[in-house]
Amino acid sequence: MKEKRTSIVFTGDIGFDRYMARRWEDEDLLAKPVVDFFHSADHVVANVEGALIDTEDNGSHGAFFHAMSPAAVKVLKDMRADIWSIGNNHTLDAGPEGVASTRSIAKENGCRAFGAGSNITEASEPVYIDEAGGIGLFGLTYMAECIPATETDPGIFRWDDVVRIKQRIDEIKSRCRWCVVVSHGGEEFTPMPMPYTRDRYLRILELGADAVVAHHPHVPENYELFDNGKAIFYSLGNFIFDTDYQRVHRYTDTGVLLKLIFTAEKMEFEAMGTHIVRGEERIGAAPLPDIFTNIPAGEYALLSPLAAKAFLAEEKRKMVFLEPERFMEASQEVWDGYFFSTNSDGFFEGAHMDFRVIVPLASTAGEGAWQFSKLEKVKDHILRLL
Repeated sequence: MKEKRTSIVFTGDIGFDRYMARRWEDEDLLAKPVVDFFHSADHVVANVEGALIDTEDNGSHGAFFHAMSPAAVKVLKDMRADIWSIGNNHTLDAGPEGVASTRSIAKENGCRAFGAGSNITEASEPVYIDEAGGIGLFGLTYMAECIPATETDPGIFRWDDVVRIKQRIDEIKSRCRWCVVVSHGGEEFTPMPMPYTRDRYLRILELGADAVVAHHPHVPENYELFDNGKAIFYSLGNFIFDTDYQRVHRYTDTGVLLKLIFTAEKMEFEAMGTHIVRGEERIGAAPLPDIFTNIPAGEYALLSPLAAKAFLAEEKRKMVFLEPERFMEASQEVWDGYFFSTNSDGFFEGAHMDFRVIVPLASTAGEGAWQFSKLEKVKDHILRLL
C-alpha cells in the first residue's frame, strides 16, 4: 500500500577530509538529537561532497581536492541516508573512476544516487519515491569547475541544460504529484543568493518543479515560500565539512537539516539547526540560524544590496587567505582588476561570480534601503559579516 504521507530530510555539504578526516570512526560524531531528526524521516537525501574512493590528489587540485574514504559510508548508514546527491563541483576531483566508485558503493548499500553518472542520461535520471502521490527528485550543479556529462562521457547534470531540465520535470510531473530539484550552486560564503541565482531557481519553479533545495555556499541562506505552495531553500550550509579555507569565513560551522513533509495535497517543512563543534570536530544540534527565514520578493529587494556588500567582504577575506602576497595590501586598482576580470576562476556571465552585477548592487547598500526591512535578525546576521 502506498504511503499517504512521507517525509524526506536533506543535508548540507558532507565531506570527510581535512579536519573531518577519519571522523567516521567516532561513534559520537553526531549528537543524539541530530540522529533522532534523521531517524524521524522516511527518507534522507545526503549531499555527498566528493567521490567515495581511496585515492589522493594528483596535484591538479591542491587545497580544493575533495574525496573521501569508502569507510565514511558508515556515517551515511547511521543517518539512514538512502538517497545520495552526488552532483557537485568535487564529483570528478578523483576522475571518472570516482563517479563509478560512488555509484557502485551506493548500490552496494541499497542506496540510490542522482546528479552525476557515466553519461548524461544516468546523471540526469530522477529518483522516484512512490509515496504521497509520487515524488521525483533529481540533481543539478552550477557551471564553474563542473564537468558536464555527455551522451558518452561521465560527469554531472548542469543547471544550464535547460531543455533537458524541462524534459526531466515534465517526465516527473507526468507520473508524480511532486517534483523536487536538488541544486548544488550559488556563490560560496554569501548570506543570500545573488539575483541571477534567485532568478534561476524561480525559473525552475516556473518549469514545473515544486521545490528547490540547494547547497554549495557552505553557509546557510534564506528560503522563500510562495502562495502556490512552492518553495526554494537557497542553501543548507555545512553539515560535515571543515577546512582551513572555510574557517576564514563566518557561519561555515553552521548548517540546517531540512525535512520536507508531503501528502498528496500539500508540502510542509520542519528544520533543525546544526553546529560543527570545532576542536572536537563533532556535529551538535543548534538553534536555527537567523538567516534561515522566509524572505519574500519585497524584502529581498531591500536586503540584497546589503547581502552583496557582505559577499564582497567575504570574497576579499578569501583572496587574502589564498593569495596574501597579492591581496594583503592590495590597492583599489588591484581589487577592481580582480572583480571586473572576465577571465577569473568561476566567472560565468550572469550566472556565477559575475562581479559586474554584484559590485554595482553592493554599491547601492549605501542608500540605506535595507534599513526599512522588517527582518531585524536577518539584518543583524548580515551586518556581522561587515
